[in-house]
Amino acid sequence: MTGSATPEPRTGGTMTTRRWLSVMLLAMSLLVAVGGAVGAAVLTHTANVSDRLADRIAPARTTVGLLDSALLSQVAALRGYVVTGDPRLADSYRRGVEEQQRLQARLRTLLADEPATLRELERAGRLVDRWRAEHADAIFAARAGGASAEQLAPQVGRAVVPFEAARSALVGVVGELDQVRDAGRADLARARGLRDLTFVTILAALLLSGVAGSVLVRVTVLRPLERLGAEVRRVAAGDFHHRLRPGGPADVARLTSDVETMRQRVVDALERSQRDRAALEQQAAELRRSNEDLEQFAYVASHDLQEPLRKVASFCQMLQRRYADQLDDRARQYIDFAVDGATRMQELINDLLTFSRIGRVYGDLREVDLTGLLAQAEANLSRAVEEAGATITSDPLPVVRGDPTLLTMLWQNLLGNAVKFRHPERAPVVDVAVREDAEQWSFTVTDNGIGIDPRFADKIFVIFQRLHPRSAYPGTGIGLAVCKKIVEYHGGALVLDEAYTGGARFRFTLPRPAVAEPEQAAVPGQAGPPGQAGEPAATEPAAR
Repeated sequence: MTGSATPEPRTGGTMTTRRWLSVMLLAMSLLVAVGGAVGAAVLTHTANVSDRLADRIAPARTTVGLLDSALLSQVAALRGYVVTGDPRLADSYRRGVEEQQRLQARLRTLLADEPATLRELERAGRLVDRWRAEHADAIFAARAGGASAEQLAPQVGRAVVPFEAARSALVGVVGELDQVRDAGRADLARARGLRDLTFVTILAALLLSGVAGSVLVRVTVLRPLERLGAEVRRVAAGDFHHRLRPGGPADVARLTSDVETMRQRVVDALERSQRDRAALEQQAAELRRSNEDLEQFAYVASHDLQEPLRKVASFCQMLQRRYADQLDDRARQYIDFAVDGATRMQELINDLLTFSRIGRVYGDLREVDLTGLLAQAEANLSRAVEEAGATITSDPLPVVRGDPTLLTMLWQNLLGNAVKFRHPERAPVVDVAVREDAEQWSFTVTDNGIGIDPRFADKIFVIFQRLHPRSAYPGTGIGLAVCKKIVEYHGGALVLDEAYTGGARFRFTLPRPAVAEPEQAAVPGQAGPPGQAGEPAATEPAAR
């Protein structure tokens, strides 16, 4: 397949998927806009007809009834006053007149858009005003002037005819309102029917357009994509030599062509990887053999290098003892330099051997109680702690998963540093604190010693880096590098707290134990805890 040509897209036109979808969305948007406008117009018409009936015609019909009641109350008050002469009935008559005028004003407002009915109302109002002016007011005045009920009876009888004429006019108003109401109800029924028909039509149009759009999308877009997906799955299943056939909209065809190009490149890369795999496996085997040889060489070299150094130191010391009376001060000083250099070289070799074993030789990972390991480290440092008068305090420490030898070495180096780099004017105080987080334990080791300049926060963790001369503080300068490698081997991180100024404070984290796993077997030849024979570097605190 290497070097095969990229297939040209075969499409039915230049329409892309985006253009197809844009056309369909535009058509549906226009349909929705037109349907919404028509529906809004129909709803507005229906609401206007309904509001006219509910807000004008029906209240007007009720008000006409109240107006008729107001007229009847006037007649009743008039007749009662003629018979009894009670002034309270005169007040009732006047209230009836005021109520009639108020109701007439309300009817004029309600019937402002109904000129025929309004004319009938005005005619009825004029008849009522004439009846009141020609009969009712005169009868009230005569009775108030002292006329008796018998004297006023003929006049009361003559007032009946115009009063009934006024009421008949009100009946005409009621008839007009009934006609208007019936017409409005019929109009409302037609408006509702038109509304229902309009919305059914709009819904049917939307459904049809949705079905048409769905079919169109499936034919023009989804089907080519399904075919492309099937061919891609066939290639993913292992048929890498199956060629993809472009089709469908222009962009889908381009996508198919791009996938085909990618398939060809994957096939080329697969063939290259198969050719390179054999060479890689051969290189891996050679690298494993080289690592094994290098580890063996480092072990043998460390022991073989120490033997000449021991001889140099031993013979220099023998030379000093045998010829002490023949040597001057300068010769004895030279012998001391040679012995010291050989001793320092032995320490460096042991420290390098310890550093290289972390993560390679130590592998006894299990659940360990840090409280016991801290106590072991304090016991290993008991002489130095007693001589310095140091005080070591600690929070209750948790159980973690780790190598007990390495973790003891960690505590021993951190505590040893705190004791060694103490302040000359105060006794050392070391505090070990712990905090539980969501996924890890956070520890701090704080002392009140000479402290560390924040500028050297990274340098102190580099192997053999010292901040003080050997004459001031002995050591090889590997302790903190060992601590950092131990913490990182256990999945944590060790840093210097640069903000702390009362001495030195180191912060490190260890993961919380997960689901228990089977204990790993100890690596043969593993060294014992720090402080025992064979691990001199573990007991040496790091120099800053």
